[in-house]
Amino acid sequence: MQKRFAAETFGTFWLVFGGCGSAVISAAFPNVGIGLLGVALAFGLTVLTMAYAVGPISGGHFNPAVSVGLAVAGRFSARDLFPYILAQTIGAIAAAGALYLIASGKNEFSLAGGFAANGYGEHSPGKYSLVACLTAEILLTGFFLILILGATSKAVPAGFAPIPIGLALTLIHLISIPVTNTSVNPARSTGQALFVGGWAIEQLWMFWLAPIVGAIIGSFLYIAFLTSDKAAAEI
Repeated sequence: MQKRFAAETFGTFWLVFGGCGSAVISAAFPNVGIGLLGVALAFGLTVLTMAYAVGPISGGHFNPAVSVGLAVAGRFSARDLFPYILAQTIGAIAAAGALYLIASGKNEFSLAGGFAANGYGEHSPGKYSLVACLTAEILLTGFFLILILGATSKAVPAGFAPIPIGLALTLIHLISIPVTNTSVNPARSTGQALFVGGWAIEQLWMFWLAPIVGAIIGSFLYIAFLTSDKAAAEI
């Protein structure tokens, strides 16, 4: 468990540091900013690369919602949920701290820019309502779990799962960065919110609730419609 804990911590650190780092440091860099497409790709690449690096150790969840969804689908032991979620949250907070240390070294830096935190309503990048943001996070996390369960099933050749999973996370960000700044990951939301404070912490509940609800729904849908009757009965 110590190695699995470490793998989830390092993996989530890389996801948050790489994804949020690209948003905070590089997205709007003068003249050569990577923009929304670059940030979306960065999130996908972090998952793809770390899934290959430490996935064989811990399964490469890097996301409390993914761990919950896999447990619901019978792919992960429920008794390991707490240490996994703790490791993921620690990794995300550490990454946000490292990113803050680097980003704050620029004279014009200000947390007023959002620091890649997730928000709804007035704090949504596109000013989307709570209902719209809640729907997006539930829907996208649900489909993310369906894709993860399908890509890691025994029917798929071993070793390829990180590729569609990373591409799926890229697509998710392309859709929802304007809506919520894209969470689908409570740990990722927590790290940034703790440094922004105020409104980001007040709205953090939604970015725990929606992804976890979405993950549970996605797992149930996969079990009900996309597995054999025998496998569903066993789950």
